[in-house]
Amino acid sequence: MADMSPIFRRGSAQNARNAQAAQGHLVTLIGKPGCHLCDDAQIVIERVCGELGVPWEKKDITQDEELHREYWEQIPVVLVDGAQHTFWRVNEDRLRKALI
Repeated sequence: MADMSPIFRRGSAQNARNAQAAQGHLVTLIGKPGCHLCDDAQIVIERVCGELGVPWEKKDITQDEELHREYWEQIPVVLVDGAQHTFWRVNEDRLRKALI
């Protein structure tokens, strides 16, 4: 299978385009333990970032005083490349568009 031409590999052209478009992005989820909206946001981020090959990280406001001060009323907060993308609810289509 590894030697098979990319033309014959199912979905490989689309996967390659997605990976190329998503290069260089980083998604950051800022939240706290026990937050159901944070858990919901993480599910969306894992799905979208997994499909596009985009790395993501999770930061806990209870462990970072500066993040707590800045975002405590908005969690979960999603940053794309360090800029605030959304808060409270993560729209899967909007996140995907921001990454491709």
